[in-house]
Amino acid sequence: MKRRQMIFGIGVVAILVALFTWNFSRGRQSTSTSQSQSTTSSQTTTASTSLQTDSDLSGDNDVLVVYFSRTEGVWNGPLEIGHTKVIADYITNATNADQYEIIPAVAYPEEYEAPADQAREEQEADARPAIANELPDISGYETIFIGAPVWWSEYPMIVRTFLDAEAERLADKTLVPFTTHLGSGLGNTQRQLESQFPNATVLDGFTVRGEDKTVQNAEGDITAWLNEIGVTK
Repeated sequence: MKRRQMIFGIGVVAILVALFTWNFSRGRQSTSTSQSQSTTSSQTTTASTSLQTDSDLSGDNDVLVVYFSRTEGVWNGPLEIGHTKVIADYITNATNADQYEIIPAVAYPEEYEAPADQAREEQEADARPAIANELPDISGYETIFIGAPVWWSEYPMIVRTFLDAEAERLADKTLVPFTTHLGSGLGNTQRQLESQFPNATVLDGFTVRGEDKTVQNAEGDITAWLNEIGVTK
């Protein structure tokens, strides 16, 4: 009888130990799952926040840099980064500006001579090539830099598309031209802005020869120029 009671007691203890071990294991799994879900949720929230704040057009600044740049069909190309974009980035960083790139709906040819011929044809036809990306809301900006390579002494006609589309809102802004070139300097870009927007304030522009070494070493000159025209952070 005593032997049976002893065996029964051992069996009960074994069952209790097994139940305790099972519950403990489930508790650890639950905690681990909860922590994993919490971490995933935190990562998702962080990524979402990053996506919400990582915008070229934050609307928090009063300076906007608008530019058209090319990596194909250029002198000594193709380029990793277009020369005008390099200058646009320097200006953006120095002024804490927002940035908008003019992207053509129909890409220009990649061969070097072909874009020059097309640019001439567009000028002669007074064409306004379509812009692929949505135009920015420029109403909140006071100073707008407008940059491009000089084609036949003028802004590329696709920049004129932007100027015409935003003419009413650009009319009373402070406008600043900047260009890259192979001998034309600013060309007629500054006069173009002064003529089209007589009520705007057009500041002296910046120009640099469109060659890798010259462009990459232009940051100091850009800083000095921005100080001269009074547009800094």
